[in-house]
Amino acid sequence: MADAGRALKPISMLTFQDHFRKAGRWQRRQFLRAGALALGGLTLEDQFAVKAAAVGEKNPLKDRSVIFLFMHGGPSQFETFDPKMDTPSNNRSATGEIKTTLPGITFGSTFTRLAKLAHKFSIVRSFVTGDGNHDIKPVLGNDTLKANMGSLYSSIAGPVRLDTAMPTNVTLFPRSVDPNAAAAVTNFGNFEGTGDLSRTYAPFVPGAGADLQQDMRLNLPDGRFQDRQALLHSLDSWKRHVEGSDVLQGFDSFQTQAFDALHRGLFDAFDLSREDPRLVERYDTAALLPRDRIDPKWKNIDHYATNALTLGRQLLLARRLCERGAGFVTVTTSFIWDMHADVNNAPLTTGMDYVGRPFDHAVSAFIEDIEARGLSDKILLVCCGEMGRTPLINKDGGRDHWGNLAPLLLYGGGLKMGQVIGTSSRDGGEPASHPVTMKDLLATIMHSLLDIPQVRLMPGVPQRIIDAITKGEPIRGLV
Repeated sequence: MADAGRALKPISMLTFQDHFRKAGRWQRRQFLRAGALALGGLTLEDQFAVKAAAVGEKNPLKDRSVIFLFMHGGPSQFETFDPKMDTPSNNRSATGEIKTTLPGITFGSTFTRLAKLAHKFSIVRSFVTGDGNHDIKPVLGNDTLKANMGSLYSSIAGPVRLDTAMPTNVTLFPRSVDPNAAAAVTNFGNFEGTGDLSRTYAPFVPGAGADLQQDMRLNLPDGRFQDRQALLHSLDSWKRHVEGSDVLQGFDSFQTQAFDALHRGLFDAFDLSREDPRLVERYDTAALLPRDRIDPKWKNIDHYATNALTLGRQLLLARRLCERGAGFVTVTTSFIWDMHADVNNAPLTTGMDYVGRPFDHAVSAFIEDIEARGLSDKILLVCCGEMGRTPLINKDGGRDHWGNLAPLLLYGGGLKMGQVIGTSSRDGGEPASHPVTMKDLLATIMHSLLDIPQVRLMPGVPQRIIDAITKGEPIRGLV
C-alpha cells in the first residue's frame, strides 16, 4: 500500500488495438490493459485489489453527484427568479411575472413549468459573482485555482470510479448529443482547464470531434476516432466478441470485476437510445426553437438554435452519467444569455423565448425525472452564469453586464429545498441581505460531495485544494 498515494500520471482510459487479437484469439492480459484508467499506471484489476485492501478506511466521498448547468453569457435576475414588478417599467421584468407554488414568490413569466415546481428547488436572490466580465468564473476562475471545479473534486475522488470505470469529471458541450451542433464557445474560458493541477484531472469531453477523448482514446483500424457513434459501435462489437468467447475463463475475481466495470460503466452510458423514448421526448427542447422569429442580424443566432436543440438531451445524458458514477458534470450550451438587444444579441423578450423556454423545459424535465427515480438526495443540480444584468433596461430593450447580483438555482443534493434564500435591493441590483459569494457556492457544492473533515485527513491532498474548497461557507439555510 506504500505506493497508493504516489503521484498520478495520465494514461489512456481505453485503447483497443488490432493486435489484441492474434492467431484468432485475444490476449487476456492485453485485454485487461484496456482498463488502465489514468491512475498511475495501475490497471482496473490492480485498482480493485487496492480498493479491497483498503476496506475499513473511511471514505471521504459522499454518495452524490453534481451537475453544474452553466448559463453562459450572464442571465438576468429579473426575467428569471426576481421580477421586481413593483418597480418602474424600465426596471422590472420585461417578460412580466408568474405565480409559483411558493406563497408570495413569483418568477419571470417564461418559466411556466418551473413555477409549478418551485417547492422542489431553492433560489438564491443574494448571489454575487463579483464583476460583470464575460468568463466562466463560477466553473473555472480564481476561486477554483484556475481549474474546472470538477477537477478539484477529481483531485480528491480520483479521476475514475473504480466500480463503474466512469470518469469522475465530465463536461458536456452540445456536440456530446448532436455532432452537428455549433462548436463550443471557449474564447471566454477553457472549461477543460486544470490550472496547476495535473492534467489527469481534466474533464472528459465526449463529442469533441477528431481530437475527442484525450482521456478516452479508441484506436479503430483506421487509426482515428471519428465520433461518439463510432465509439458505441466499437464497444458493442467488443462486448459481443468477449461475451461469445472464452476470454473470461480463468479470470480471478479482481479481473472479473475489472471487465464488469468496463462492460457496465462505459458501454451504454453515452447512448440515449437506451432510454425510454417517451422520456427522451419529455426532455427534448428542439420544438421550442421559434424559427419564425429568427432575426438574421443577430450574430449569435446559431448559438440560440444550438441551445434549443441540445439542452434537454445534455441534461438527460448528464443524469445517465451521474447514475454511473460521474461525480461532477459540467453542462453548457453556448454564449446565449447575453441579451444586450444589439447586433449580436436578442432583446430580453425574444431572448427569453430562445433561451429561457428551453431552460424552463429542460430543467423541469430533469427535476421531474430525478424525483420519479428517487434520486433527489443523490444528485445536486446547480444553475447560474458568470454575472447578472443591469437593473435598468437599455434603450434597445436589453440589459447590460452587472456583477453585483446574479440568479442562482439549486436542486437536490440533500440540501433544503422549497425556499428563497436571501433578498435583493428594491431595484434588484445588489443583495439586501447577507451576500452569497462564489466561494460560498463552491463550499456548498463540495460540502454536498465530500466529507470535508475526512478530506483534511487524507494524505497527499495539497493544502491549496483544501483551502479552496473551504474558504467559503455553505449557503446559510440550505445545509
